[in-house]
Amino acid sequence: MKQLTKGTYYGTHYQKSVLDGLIITDTEYTHKHVDWHRHENPYFTYLLQGKLFEANKKQEHYLTSGSLLFHNWQDSHYNTKPDDFTRGFHVELNAEWFKQHDLSSQCIEGSHLIENPKIKSLMNLIFMESKINDAHSQLSIDGLILTAFDQMRHDFTDRSFKQVSWLVKLKEVINDTDDTYSLTSLSDLLGIHPVHLSREFHRLFGMTFGQYFRFIRINKAFNLLVNNTMSMTDVCYACGFYDQSHFIRDFKRIYNKRPTEFLRMLKLYN
Repeated sequence: MKQLTKGTYYGTHYQKSVLDGLIITDTEYTHKHVDWHRHENPYFTYLLQGKLFEANKKQEHYLTSGSLLFHNWQDSHYNTKPDDFTRGFHVELNAEWFKQHDLSSQCIEGSHLIENPKIKSLMNLIFMESKINDAHSQLSIDGLILTAFDQMRHDFTDRSFKQVSWLVKLKEVINDTDDTYSLTSLSDLLGIHPVHLSREFHRLFGMTFGQYFRFIRINKAFNLLVNNTMSMTDVCYACGFYDQSHFIRDFKRIYNKRPTEFLRMLKLYN
């Protein structure tokens, strides 16, 4: 089986940034099929545009824009893609990076599809920092990755997640951004008292339902802006915002930039 060396991915790199212990690439996938392979280092794959099917020995994932995967170094996989334009963002971490931050490279084993919208928002911030790529970007990116790992360890290793029987159904419901739910309607769907549902959700995810939904909508808007195929008004309404002022306020609160500032940054650094 082929093992790819550090910083190597199938496709054409728009940008490749080599930092201390990190390699960040912005890549267009050009191969319709990539046979079984593995990578030298652990890394994140964040699909910015298009679609991708990826499978390992345990799981299969049908990825669309906004999907986020984490692969540890030992995990082998293959992928296929349709004829559509497909673009991925990779954050690769070597052994020295883990050592510098007193973190085991085995802290998260195997491959994981990451659904937590808070972690995806951290990846969006890493993407923005990688485009700026100035003297302060390394510090910012290191902190964002460490925060992501902390949340991932909580999500993937906390036994309380496995003990919650209604969690899978809840995730299916709340990841549908086209619908709006009240606490009462969610509790009716799950057959759980609203007070217990609200308390348990906050304990598991560290945020309220309202905050969770906002992250989902803003992350969807982020990806649509990266794709640059829709007007600001269309992005606003496609993501369920009441109006542009509502959209701008929430976007700036999470990403410290207005959507128009983000678009200008993309034009400048892409």
